[in-house]
Amino acid sequence: MPSDTDAPLVGVLALQGAFEEHQACLEAAGCRTRQVRTVQDMKDLDGIVLPGGESTAMGLIGTSSVGSDGRNMWAALQEFTSRKPTWGTCAGMILLAEQCVGASAVIENGQALIGGMDILVCRNYFGSQVSSFEMATPPPPPLQSGDDNNSNKDNPPYPGVFIRAPAILSAGPTVEILGRVVATPCRQAAVVLEELEKKISNGEKVVQMKVLDALERKSSQEITYRVVVKEHSTTTLSEDEKKEVNVSDNNELRLELPGAADGSNAREVICAVRKDNLLCTAFHPELTNDYRWHEYFASMVRSSKS
Repeated sequence: MPSDTDAPLVGVLALQGAFEEHQACLEAAGCRTRQVRTVQDMKDLDGIVLPGGESTAMGLIGTSSVGSDGRNMWAALQEFTSRKPTWGTCAGMILLAEQCVGASAVIENGQALIGGMDILVCRNYFGSQVSSFEMATPPPPPLQSGDDNNSNKDNPPYPGVFIRAPAILSAGPTVEILGRVVATPCRQAAVVLEELEKKISNGEKVVQMKVLDALERKSSQEITYRVVVKEHSTTTLSEDEKKEVNVSDNNELRLELPGAADGSNAREVICAVRKDNLLCTAFHPELTNDYRWHEYFASMVRSSKS
């Protein structure tokens, strides 16, 4: 661990997930680190990372653990993330989202979200644990704009590790999109997107929506997968069509939802975003030996600290 007391002190939420791996990467990027399990552990932090793992488990633990000031972890994190650098990776990205679909069906009140990032996230978009994979993703932005020695022009793609990963379906106008990938949703996610599109067409504002069954059960002996294929765009509507489905000109949820689960209609989704002090990535930078995203977040923390 860096001994320089001037090095930024970054906490890593350690309720569940890949927190030790993040610590190692942050320390390689020149930060001091601290595991955060209580509200008291957040004292004097310059920034915090919400790691990959199981967002439902983190929410259950975080909303039930109460500090000496009477606040639970979620309330304390909402206050912290409103003013200091915060990075959510995979599950951590879900926690920072304002809207989430495909949330766990076993949680009565839905996924516990910290919020703050104006994005619509589809949980487990890329599939189950056994569907984990690595793919090239856009590299992080230069640490300092205008620095020719730190330009993305010659910056190679970043090795994105996707494990039960979410995808960002849409981002608000104040959110800076840092990376996109072309990917097909898993069958379960495709069913969720089909239902989401129906709700959007009906003029509904969706904040949370639980996972839906991807199977059709006609009898106890006959079970088949639901077929979900999108062959049309919903991004461009005529004025008459807008009136028909009750969609206003400034409706941010009017978008082309990622489509088919049969491999023939992959769509572009967002995998990295930033808004002011908040950073989100759908993949797991802590599971690589490439520290560029950790160096980028460390530069955000140093800039905030100074």
